Amino acid sequence: MDPQTLVTLLLIGAAAGILSGFIGIGGGLLIVPALMYFMGMSQMAAQGTSLALMLPPIGALAVMNYWKAGEVDVRAAAVMVLAFVAGGYFGSRIALSLDPLKVRLAFGLVMLLVAVRMIVQTTRALWIS
Repeated sequence: MDPQTLVTLLLIGAAAGILSGFIGIGGGLLIVPALMYFMGMSQMAAQGTSLALMLPPIGALAVMNYWKAGEVDVRAAAVMVLAFVAGGYFGSRIALSLDPLKVRLAFGLVMLLVAVRMIVQTTRALWIS
């Protein structure tokens, strides 16, 4: 791996880790587009790479600080993990069976909808308070 690629990957990983720990976003919201635009990966390769890198740090290290602060609902997480694992399996199967451009469009639309909703809700809250 050449030095420029190594530095780019380290910067993407650091930015995603900081944002995940700071505001709780899924790292994939940053990692997938960054891998596509800065590394030239396809949508599918970026998604697969993003999922592979998130297993150890999110599963163990990031949650540790929230656990210490008493901010982890273990029962809720245990229930959701069952559906999350099944959803991840079936979602990846569906994504891999579709045209990559359609998957890319769906990814962009989800990010846009989440952003618009968050902006509207936050703006309302700021005006009310």
